[in-house]
Amino acid sequence: MGVIGRPHGVRGLLHVHSYTADPEALPGYGVLDDDRGRRFRLKWKSEGVAEVFEIIEGKRVAVASREAAHALVNTRLYVPRAKLPKADEDEFYLADLMGLEAVDPQGKSLGKIDMVHDYGAGTSLEIGRLIVPFTKTCVPVVDIEGGRVTVVVPDEVVVEPQPDELPQDVVLSQ
Repeated sequence: MGVIGRPHGVRGLLHVHSYTADPEALPGYGVLDDDRGRRFRLKWKSEGVAEVFEIIEGKRVAVASREAAHALVNTRLYVPRAKLPKADEDEFYLADLMGLEAVDPQGKSLGKIDMVHDYGAGTSLEIGRLIVPFTKTCVPVVDIEGGRVTVVVPDEVVVEPQPDELPQDVVLSQ
């Protein structure tokens, strides 16, 4: 759901990167867990800067110093799956795609989805050494319950640069 970034100031505030559709909604999910079993609550102080509380023995303990804040840098924050809203039709949680069997339109296995990448320009699926865009054209069928996706592997397109499109100091070898 998010990750704790660098400290902000000397009083324990932290930059927090939210991966929710509305970044301001992150504290609304309630208690956030990390991968070490620790539990946290957040309170936004300004855009992207939060006061962070660790829940210890049921009580909120504020992160109150720069040193304590620094110790939390790169802490990934999660919520239990039950707290997430149900995905709409043709919407998927990327984590649900991981491990699904990828098959071609004839049903031949291409492998399992090893990784889902989303760098901001569009999501792609990594299936072994194959990477395909996660679009309706390339992945027309997603069956989470059945544990598989249908993948139409696009034809490779290689575009050779034209000499008049290159800067003057670039020479194409022959």
